[in-house]
Order: sequence, then structure tokens, then C-alpha cells
Amino acid sequence: MSDKTIDLTELRVRQPERITEAWQQRRRRELVGADGRLLIVAADHPARGALGVRGDRMAMASRPALIDRLTTALERPGVDGVLATPDVLEDLLLLGALEGKVVIGSMNRGGLQGSAFELDDRFTAYRSADEIAARRLDGGKMLTRIDLADPGTVATLESSAAAVTGLAEHKLMAMVEPFWSTRTDGRVTNLLDPDSVIKSIHIAAGLGATSAYTWLKLPVVDDLERVMEATTLPTLLLGGDPTVSPEETYASWGKALSLPSVRGLVVGRALLFPPDGDVAAAVDQAAALVHGGVA
Repeated sequence: MSDKTIDLTELRVRQPERITEAWQQRRRRELVGADGRLLIVAADHPARGALGVRGDRMAMASRPALIDRLTTALERPGVDGVLATPDVLEDLLLLGALEGKVVIGSMNRGGLQGSAFELDDRFTAYRSADEIAARRLDGGKMLTRIDLADPGTVATLESSAAAVTGLAEHKLMAMVEPFWSTRTDGRVTNLLDPDSVIKSIHIAAGLGATSAYTWLKLPVVDDLERVMEATTLPTLLLGGDPTVSPEETYASWGKALSLPSVRGLVVGRALLFPPDGDVAAAVDQAAALVHGGVA
């Protein structure tokens, strides 16, 4: 365990009230800058029991290592913010890593990876827009998987709709991450063909009483130009589990970012766990793609 993490544990033991105080004192920023684009680093996978990166099933198991990688990423020019669950965000908050950053709270983490109830994705992290607003976060993210054969889908849709409405009432971003999903041999699979993604977009865009503050988080798929014609909502592309070479990944991101409704990236494992281990270099390359050259 690093000295940094030991200090965090001591703070949590001795002064847990520091977390509440730090949220209230945190320096915030506008959601987007002059270029209207965002690069967000994601770290909400562990709370759903998803710890794997490529062939290593426990790659994200060490919290000190994850925090070190996140702080490295957040220090790089062009990184606008972070998406994570309360435990991760509070570690970063206590370290001062969230000053002047966009902070998005991950909301529904109850659909544990591999569980029988995976698609009944309960809100077990930030459970409401009011909780997010009280901590002066900048938005909330909800994973919204749609399986017509799974009754849990409708509960997730209803909860996501309530979160979209609540966040809009606070004028905060609602980041909806939809997937058209199916279960095969007990395993949930997200269908990434263009037509399935298009259907998921239309359902996600219709959630809530208003879409004024809704952004979509979508995968990079084939025929993306046609896919993106399905919405006028601003969209951030997700990185996913990096199974191809970094060069292929960056090329696909660069092409996708040329589309007008695509306004940036939300990437976790591909940047935090690059094959060569150089987090700073991976983040810098993504930042250059998103912001077109970073000072």
C-alpha cells in the first residue's frame, strides 16, 4: 500500500467529515470549454465487479494502483474530468485531484457482472439527482441496457428516466449509456451492430421529462455516421475493453470524432491500462484527438 493510500485511510478514520467539507469547497468549472468537447476518464467498472482488462481478470483489483493511474491521467493537459463511483471520487477529492475538473457520478452499479439480476440494474451508488447536486457534482451517469426478454429492463428504464428528469431539474448533465443486450448461456452480451445501437439510441433519448441536459455515451461501431444520424443529442464515445492495438483504437476514435454530434470521449481501461503501461502518453494521445492539440 502506498504512502498516499495510507494517508487516505488515516483521513477516513480520523476525519470522515473532511469529505463533505471538500465537496463544498471544490473549485468547479464550466461543463465544456470553448471547443465544446470533453475528455472524461472513467473508473466506475470495479463497483459492478468488472475488474478485468484484456486477459487479466483482476487488473483493476488494487485500489492504490488505480488511484495512482487516475491521478496521473487527471494531471495531463486536456483531461476535462472523471466518471466514477463515490468511493473512487472521494479518494481523488481528498487528494485534491478534482479541483477544476468535471465530475460525473456513476449511479446504477447494482447490475453486477455475471449475476442473474444483471439487467435489473439498481441505483446503488449515487441513487438520485438530489444526492449528486448536494455534493456539487456536474452530472450523473446511468448504464441502461435493454433486453426485451428480461423483465429487469423495465425497472432500469424507469429509474434512468427518473434520474434524467431529476438531473435536468438541477441543470446537471444526464449521461445515458444505452445498449441493446441479450443473454446467451447466462452471459449478458451487448449487441454492437449498427441497427441495435440505433434502436438503443432512440429509447435512451426518450427517457425523462426533458432531454435538455441529456448526453449519450455510445460505443464506436461500424457505420457510425449512419448511427449518429439517430440523434441530435451530444454524444461521448466510450473506449470499452481494449482488445485491439492502440493504433487501431486511436484511429477509430479520430475518425468518429469528426462527426458533428460526437463531442468527445469517456475512456477508462484503454487509457488507464495501456499495453505499454505509459498512462501519461496514452492520455496525451487521446487529448490531442479530442481537443485538436493541447497546450
